[in-house]
Amino acid sequence: MVKIYALCVHLIYSGIVQRSREELKAIRETNPGLKPTLAIIQAGEDDSLLEVNKKMAGKIGLNVMQICLPHQCREEEVIEEILRLNEDSRVHGIFLHLPQSFLSKSVRNAIKPQKDVDGVSDLNVGRVVLGDQRHGFASPVAGAVLEMLARHGVYLYAFWHMLLHLHSKGQMFHKRCSHFEVFTKMFVAAVVICQHVVRSSRRWIQEQQYQPWRLRPLKLQPLSPVPSDIEISRAQTPKPISQLAQEIGLLPEELEAYGNTKAKVHLSLLNRLQHQPNGKYVLVAGITPTPLGEGKSTVTIGLVQALSAHLKLNSFACLRQPSQGPTFGVKGGAAGGGYAQVIPMEEFNLHLTGDIHAITAANNLVAAAIDARILHEATQSDRALYSRLVPSVNGVRCFSPIQMARLQRLGINKSDPSDLTPEEIRAFVRLDLDPEKVTWQRVVDTNDRFLRKITVGQTQFDIAVASEIMAILALTDGLGDMRARLGRMVVGSSRNGQPITADDLGVTGALAVLMKDAIKPTLMQTLEGTPVFVHAGPFANIAHGNSSVLADKLALKLVGEEGYVVTEAGFGADIGMEKFFNIKCRTSGLTPDVVVLVATVRALKMHGGGPNVTAGVPLPKEYINENLQLVADGCSNLKKQIQITHLFGVPVIVALNVFKTDTQAEIDMVCRIAEASGASAAVQCHHWSRGGRGSVELAHAVKKVASQKNHFQFLYNLQDSIVEKIRTIAQKVYGADDIELSPEAQAKIDYYNQQGFSALPICMAKTHLSLSHMPEKKGVPTGFILPIRDIRASIGAGFIYPLVGTMSTMPGLPTRPCFYDIDLDPVTEEIKGLF
Repeated sequence: MVKIYALCVHLIYSGIVQRSREELKAIRETNPGLKPTLAIIQAGEDDSLLEVNKKMAGKIGLNVMQICLPHQCREEEVIEEILRLNEDSRVHGIFLHLPQSFLSKSVRNAIKPQKDVDGVSDLNVGRVVLGDQRHGFASPVAGAVLEMLARHGVYLYAFWHMLLHLHSKGQMFHKRCSHFEVFTKMFVAAVVICQHVVRSSRRWIQEQQYQPWRLRPLKLQPLSPVPSDIEISRAQTPKPISQLAQEIGLLPEELEAYGNTKAKVHLSLLNRLQHQPNGKYVLVAGITPTPLGEGKSTVTIGLVQALSAHLKLNSFACLRQPSQGPTFGVKGGAAGGGYAQVIPMEEFNLHLTGDIHAITAANNLVAAAIDARILHEATQSDRALYSRLVPSVNGVRCFSPIQMARLQRLGINKSDPSDLTPEEIRAFVRLDLDPEKVTWQRVVDTNDRFLRKITVGQTQFDIAVASEIMAILALTDGLGDMRARLGRMVVGSSRNGQPITADDLGVTGALAVLMKDAIKPTLMQTLEGTPVFVHAGPFANIAHGNSSVLADKLALKLVGEEGYVVTEAGFGADIGMEKFFNIKCRTSGLTPDVVVLVATVRALKMHGGGPNVTAGVPLPKEYINENLQLVADGCSNLKKQIQITHLFGVPVIVALNVFKTDTQAEIDMVCRIAEASGASAAVQCHHWSRGGRGSVELAHAVKKVASQKNHFQFLYNLQDSIVEKIRTIAQKVYGADDIELSPEAQAKIDYYNQQGFSALPICMAKTHLSLSHMPEKKGVPTGFILPIRDIRASIGAGFIYPLVGTMSTMPGLPTRPCFYDIDLDPVTEEIKGLF
């Protein structure tokens, strides 16, 4: 009987080992660096199980890891170790070699089911009962039985069952087999567990591959008349963000939830999908903005709702995070509008996941570091400064890594603080920042005109979204790159004219720590349950005005080769789109497929000479009644923006955002003029009142035009001089006759040339309300000289930004800000007044 028993074991053993070897070999052909690991958690130092598993793992080609806990360890210690192994991507199987008293329900269910190769978790036990082994694992005994049934048929299983019956009833059989049984039970368990580890690694690899979307759109029931934005938002129940993430192929470990409706997405996704082809890249821009609004965000959301929910094509919207300045000042929200918006709109507009607060904190830490360094250098000797900058800790003095980097930049190749000469100590401790040449400014995320220049000291303030750190967040491609960019930020000049950086201040590491979570894009959803990335928020009139490179790259991988990523550039095409192409595309290396240019009839009427409008006052009749002449005249701005797009070799579709006051004759006129001016298509859109269904025609046009080849090109060569690059933008994009540099601007150009910064792209800080520097000049101004008042450099972000005319980097609040209408219901905690 023992021989027959052994034969059964051998049949199981040899078959499993052979198949596991072959399976692992196939896995390694496509993943040569992978060596799956079995982790054994045990109490005490007993190595008997370890040796059996090591032997078996060696035959198959696995690693074995042993974690020995104390005999008297607590349940919490076991669970803590399990949770650590759950997150270790090298470990594909966890086995608990613990006394029965340790195997509580909490311990067993702490193991991720996909790593529970011993089949002890409730979920895996339940799967065995249901006969479902596609996702989990049976216990080794059950696994062996299932293996025999699958490989050797029911007769061998019956014989095995008979042996077990004899074993339980027969005394002599029991005596002869007891020792053998213990060994074979351990042996069979080891081989089945190793097989499970191989299968776990195979499943893990399959999970890492691109997953087809299983998007479940949310139903819309548009009402007429259209309710307020916030009423529409609250009437829709968003999907749990974890569900949306699963639908679009994100793994649970790639998601960091902030409540139930938004989550950060980890950048590890880029590595996982690095070989996945990108989808189509669509930019939404607009005509020169007016107080009447054009609706780029609304068009962006309506388009992705149409693509995903109605055409069943994968699509992602990439938007900027709203600044508190416009939210409480003049805009009241930036989540789109009507039946084309991001939900929940309150969360979208207020704080979100705190990225702008992180930027504010990081920016102002730099400012505090500057002030502190100037103070301490002015009040201490070289030796005293050196003692404090490189203190003795427990009798040991050493340079920090960032201090070693500074020594290397100074050409001092020493690592022992006691080896520096007095001259080297002086060079190391003295940044010698000139207080008159500090260019770094503090920031707040509120429009506060009285902080533009204050009289206490020499402090000035910008709005937070104008911070160079915001620009870095929007342009970086990862943590390492972000840290390097933060270190390169120039905060001022020394008295002998040398640029002083954040690295020189020693603050770079701390900035990276403050920004480590802000670098992850935030996942949200539209009213129709389609995905949205919200990330970064640089203003387009002050900074480069586009959402982050990282959000676009993540989205392009997630949508797949046949999908679409729709990203929005701030303000008019002359500002946001120009910077998207010349700055963002240079940084990202991404090539756009098509531009959607947004216009409205009433905005075109203003460009055609229509009267000014005042907030809170009824619109003049010109914007309510048909007026074909104003529309025709205003289309000059639309034509100019189409021409600007063609400068970059990208096809353009005009999206006419239709309002209920527009007449069919006005709509037809705009579409006819747009196509005659070179637009590949001109489409009327009704997403505000109908949701994605109202933008299906636009979605079809985007699908058609984006599939065609284009001839994308940059507007200028980076090797052109700073002056020539500015002149090129002024003349070719804005239509200026020439530029005029102030003496201060010319001096800055000379300095940047001297420091080797001349090969950077240009980010014009200019009014968004006109193609010119004069906000009141609508349409297409001509015959003007563009005045360059000042020029600044964002070396970490990687651009030079000229200040045009009276452009300010700290906006002010209007007479009646939006915060008059914003309030909180103390009973329901509902927010009121956000549109």
